[in-house]
Amino acid sequence: MTTHLLRRGLAAFAVCAMATSLFAQAPAPKINFPDASPSVSLTQRVGLTDIQISYNRPGAKGRKVFGGLVPYDHIWRTGANTATKITFNTALKINGTDIPAGTYELFTIPGATQWTVIIHKNMSQWGVYSYDQKNDVARIQAVPVTLDDHVETLDISVNDIRDESATLNIVWEKTRVPLALTFDVKATLVPQIEAIMAAGGEKLPYARAAMYYLENNLDLAKAAAWMDAALAAEPNAFYLVYRKALILEKMGDKAGAIATAQKSLEAAKQAPSPALRDEYIDLNKSLLERLQ
Repeated sequence: MTTHLLRRGLAAFAVCAMATSLFAQAPAPKINFPDASPSVSLTQRVGLTDIQISYNRPGAKGRKVFGGLVPYDHIWRTGANTATKITFNTALKINGTDIPAGTYELFTIPGATQWTVIIHKNMSQWGVYSYDQKNDVARIQAVPVTLDDHVETLDISVNDIRDESATLNIVWEKTRVPLALTFDVKATLVPQIEAIMAAGGEKLPYARAAMYYLENNLDLAKAAAWMDAALAAEPNAFYLVYRKALILEKMGDKAGAIATAQKSLEAAKQAPSPALRDEYIDLNKSLLERLQ
């Protein structure tokens, strides 16, 4: 009898233990809660450079941000959660300071009248708790601009984009901190253009090379010769004829520019596409008016 009861007790205990084990191993219910500071990643190409920025975007939510939530004269991760990361795949200057190509953490020290922007080695750190100034690559001074309108959510973006420059903006609440980015595209591109054109061959980028030289005040004689080569391949391309007129205008050949623009205008009038026709009629008329 005692043995029987003991066996029943052990069996019951085993069942209980198994149930407890199964309960303990059951996964917790999964609920997706909204992030307080959602993450964002963006890529922007400027000239020959790809800029990547990854950060978390906190909101003001009725709080005073700078001088409050983000104290003045204290280092800030420039976002929320993990430190903000920024990548440049070529060298550049930020507010005149040389920065090599690479991936960095972007820290800042906000101030009422001046900010310090810190380009820091990529340590993949959370917040600023492990920040060490010895890992700074550069410290750059920037002047904040006061905005008329309130910006609820932190925004870091690249604007004012040109081939060799752009502006990196850090914007939140009523503050914008602009940083001038500059790139030496010519140092990279011009030797490539010269080498390819000198080597010769088929399907050379005559028109694009000519326009790059025109737009960047380089060798205009080469630009004119390259545009002639482009037109030899596409003699009916009135849009290239217009661009040849622009080169002649910049070279100071007013008579040649007028004759070339007039030729482009007459050809544009015969274009089968109404949109293209109207665009180049207007462009050539504007150029001719400018040349009078």
